[in-house]
Amino acid sequence: MSLKTLLLGAASAIAMFSMASAETITIATVNNGDMVRMQKLTEDFTKANPDIQLEWVTLEENVLRERVTTDIATKGGQYDVMTIGTYEVPIWAKQSWLLPLENLGADYDVDDILPAIRGGLSADGKLYAAPFYGESSMVMYRKDLMEKAGLTMPDAPTWEFIADAARKMTDRANGINGICLRGKAGWGENMAFLTAMSNSYGARWFDEQWKPQFDQPEWKTTLETYVKLMNDAGPQGASSNGFNENLALFQQGKCGMWIDATVAASFVSNPKDSTVADKVGYALAPDNGLGKRGNWLWAWTLAIPAGSQKAASAEKFIAWATSKQYLELVASKEGWANVPPGTRTSLYNNPEYQKAAPFAKMTLDSINSADPTKPTVKPVPYVGVQFVAIPEFQGLGTTVGQLFSAALAGQMSVDDALKQAQDAATATMTEGGYIQ
Repeated sequence: MSLKTLLLGAASAIAMFSMASAETITIATVNNGDMVRMQKLTEDFTKANPDIQLEWVTLEENVLRERVTTDIATKGGQYDVMTIGTYEVPIWAKQSWLLPLENLGADYDVDDILPAIRGGLSADGKLYAAPFYGESSMVMYRKDLMEKAGLTMPDAPTWEFIADAARKMTDRANGINGICLRGKAGWGENMAFLTAMSNSYGARWFDEQWKPQFDQPEWKTTLETYVKLMNDAGPQGASSNGFNENLALFQQGKCGMWIDATVAASFVSNPKDSTVADKVGYALAPDNGLGKRGNWLWAWTLAIPAGSQKAASAEKFIAWATSKQYLELVASKEGWANVPPGTRTSLYNNPEYQKAAPFAKMTLDSINSADPTKPTVKPVPYVGVQFVAIPEFQGLGTTVGQLFSAALAGQMSVDDALKQAQDAATATMTEGGYIQ
């Protein structure tokens, strides 16, 4: 047997031993573009950490929320890293369901995380989740169609302008809808959009005594405006459309405007994926002159459930995926315009990013303009812009989302949807002890 054969055999044995002794962490994540891209780049992590192997569970947004919530509440222990949002983190941290992130590494630079984002992921001064990307929402629009309609998009439009522009930009004969908005039922799908919209109309989920407010005129105006606008200028089957469906429609040139997550800007402006990449403009989410814009505040984050037996390896992965170095890795592969946005101050101070991402300033302005502690025109007892940060909201928000999606589909009237939402909210808050 030659020396070369012996060496090859030894190397193969070592590699097999390393794989056998490696610790496998299971990561539950959402099926959006940034997370899918991250999975393709994880060779960078596994090369540096050969003792850690990664197993992915990639799910649609509503399914992910259901699975991770069930797992963590029942202490199922299926996942070592969970992709969760700004809603879950403070609630789950308070219930001791998450481990604090205290060993992210000397070069991680926690203080570089945008204050608005970091604040929503902390409890008692400790960080319980690291943001993979942060977002608000804004208007993305076709500059060519806006010009064709004889209009100029303001940097800070009103709902009246948006509604007028959507109807003028609609050209159903050529497959162009004036506006695409979320209609798919879910507390983080259509209710994220509609709650943020309702804030700008002066509506609120609950008054200061936790009494539901769906029987108030502000909610009726919000839902009537939304349903009529979508019937006049939205796509067919809009009640089934969430983030991914509307992204595809916009990229295919079938939407004049789209009001949704700021994170979508890199996808609609990427010529590899978008047929209208060179025609996209950006504006703040609309307002109604009441002092609140219809934009939200969110972060998709990585967190470690308290039941994980592999916390050290999980935290190593989280530190890699949410680091400055990861942003540089994405930039080297995909360009600066495609790095995960909305998490770090240093990114928005980076001249290369400012040059590559025409949406950078609008994204940062949108994030900074959202205030989870004062989300509504009238006072409320809760925090959260497009959600209410109480444990009951996940179930209630989905129930209300189903009713409002049915109203959009024409399966019930706006009045019926609001009445049933009021009844469901009253029952939930009574059962939870918030009201008598």
